[in-house]
Amino acid sequence: MIWVLLSALVLGLGVALGSVFVRQAELRRMQAGIAARREADAPGREAALLQHPVVDLSRCLGCGTCVSACPEQGVLDLVHGQAAVIDGTRCIGVSACERECPVGAVIVEIANLEQRRDVPVLDGQLQAPDTPGLYLAGEVTAHALIKTAVEQGSAAANAAAQRVHSASADSELLDLAVVGAGPAGLAATLKATELGLSCALLDTEAHIGGTVARYPRAKLVLSQPFELPLHGAMPARTYLKEQLIELWTDLAHKHQLPFHGGEQLLGVTADPDGAFTVTTSTTTRRARTVCLALGRRGTPRRLGVPGEERPNVAYDLIDARSHRGRRVLVVGGGDSAVETALALSAQPGNAVTLSYRRESFFRLALRNSEGLERARSEGRLTVLARSEVISIAEGEVELLITDPQTASPRRELLPNDDVFIMAGGVPPIELLGQCGVSFDPARRPAPAPRVEQGNGALRSYAIAFTVSLMALLFAAAQADYYLLPRGLRPTHGKHQLLRPGFGVGLTLGIAAVVFVMVNLVYLLRRAGVRGFRFGSLSGWMTAHVATGNLALLCAMLHSTMSPQDTVGGHAFWALVLLTVTGAIGRYLYAWVPRAVNGRELALDEVRQRVQSLPEQHDEVHRAFGTQMRDDVLALMTARQWRGSFVGRALAFCGIQRDLRRTLADLRARGAAAGVPKDLVERDIRLARQAWSGALTVAHYEDLRALLGSWRYLHRWVATLMVLLTVLHIVFALFYRATYSFETLT
Repeated sequence: MIWVLLSALVLGLGVALGSVFVRQAELRRMQAGIAARREADAPGREAALLQHPVVDLSRCLGCGTCVSACPEQGVLDLVHGQAAVIDGTRCIGVSACERECPVGAVIVEIANLEQRRDVPVLDGQLQAPDTPGLYLAGEVTAHALIKTAVEQGSAAANAAAQRVHSASADSELLDLAVVGAGPAGLAATLKATELGLSCALLDTEAHIGGTVARYPRAKLVLSQPFELPLHGAMPARTYLKEQLIELWTDLAHKHQLPFHGGEQLLGVTADPDGAFTVTTSTTTRRARTVCLALGRRGTPRRLGVPGEERPNVAYDLIDARSHRGRRVLVVGGGDSAVETALALSAQPGNAVTLSYRRESFFRLALRNSEGLERARSEGRLTVLARSEVISIAEGEVELLITDPQTASPRRELLPNDDVFIMAGGVPPIELLGQCGVSFDPARRPAPAPRVEQGNGALRSYAIAFTVSLMALLFAAAQADYYLLPRGLRPTHGKHQLLRPGFGVGLTLGIAAVVFVMVNLVYLLRRAGVRGFRFGSLSGWMTAHVATGNLALLCAMLHSTMSPQDTVGGHAFWALVLLTVTGAIGRYLYAWVPRAVNGRELALDEVRQRVQSLPEQHDEVHRAFGTQMRDDVLALMTARQWRGSFVGRALAFCGIQRDLRRTLADLRARGAAAGVPKDLVERDIRLARQAWSGALTVAHYEDLRALLGSWRYLHRWVATLMVLLTVLHIVFALFYRATYSFETLT
């Protein structure tokens, strides 16, 4: 007995120690995520370029599927048990989070669409409303994913085919002129060829590939599985740049696509007869329809400094291996600039400097951010923040560098052989406008107001009620059997039909087992196990809830509405407990995390007011405002993140020693500094509000953490139910085999 007690004590303490360790790690991760979100939302930070995720907290169950599905780290994370957007500027528009969310709580949309003047106005067929027959596809529509570009190019070709078939025949006109030989333009041309349309594919470059062709050598290109016309499935999620270019070039040769390289688009004019005149730098063509797949980069963004036209200045890096033993300056702060700098810094003999006009880098993919820090620490790369190029000359570049401490600028000459300007591009908005494309936000349909959709509980309850009602009606129809005492049932005429081991009763038992198995397969789909990745998680989640209810109802009828004190009866009651814990758990995880996240957002507003305390005091008393800010922020941090559960519980019950001590100290400092009493009391009120907000958030978070054990209870009950069900099946098969043998003998 002593050995058992000692082992139990060690086990219990080990579990407690592990729980505390896991809890502290979760709090540290959560604190880092919230800090990163505040930094991403800070004034002066750039907004998302194209698409970004939006989370509906009323639906989110905190499963974390969206976080694990996102190919870019740092975009989404779990905060207080729910998904939260940490840095939407890192989103690359793959939309894996939206597809994988089992309850539809995440959507990916174009950022600030109602205000943007760089997103074209298009109808449902990707057509410019003011210019029928003019279609846009690809990145120019503000969708950057290759899969989307291919789908849009194919859709544009289909729409063009419908328009062409309704037009009068004219052999001198092309059916479709496609401008831009990237993935969208190539897909449009392949689809047009498949549909038998006469077409031409035009591009400024002499080769196919568009923006992808300008990627650095061996760059991994993220995608999603898609169908390419005249080729078929492209199932991989990543491709090397060279793989895509080789495939696209082979397809162009195989199908003899009418590709015309080296032609820069000058304009598209709608003619009176409904056709278009497409004017390029070399010739003019007429076509019934036009698809513009120009991309968003347009022309490279120039710095406008002397010497920029020199031959050692480039705007793309194709192969870093051709630059060795060189003194290189890379200008820019985006992923392209950082990737260029990293590729060049990896070449032998290079001295690489990265110049960026801001103080820190925004919108970097995590892998590039980590690579940048690694290259800096290894001495392979020098970063000059808050620097701008003034001029480019033979053998040197003049920079204007602003000192971060004194904010005073200084000029510096940097020895140089090559300059790579990676400052993005100028979107072809003016050219597209001349072609008949509108960018006026007022012309764009107003987006649906972003409202929380709810957690779907009403629909779930409605489905469960309907199915349960059907089961009740079935049981009521057989009430003459189910209401009999068990000893009298064998003499009833329905006994052979409804008893657990035969007929309908046995079928219901088998159905219950099947429903349980399907219910558990959801866990494999959610974990992404190979072979179970088909279907949407939303559909699987619905099936998980539905099969759980159906399994319970079938088991109830299988037990003839009277479960016994047997293994089968115990399995039934475990299934009842499992259903109840699942339903309660869903309610708890739909309300508590949402409540704490709402408090966190309110606390952010208070924190911003605390941050501005120094600016609320004049020059004489600004030092007091700074001290007040620092002390209150430290108090908030200690109360929300660093205190113990017991300490927070005592504080919530009215024991406020740390608050009283801090406020008394601040009052004394204010009096010593000569700060007017009314101003001190104003700051004190804000400090109380900040302390109370931090304590409330911590209280809700503690409550959420305690309720997290409910999920483990649900899982252990599920394990117990499965074990009892297996034993019930084994005993039933053994009994049936024994009964049949005795009958035969």
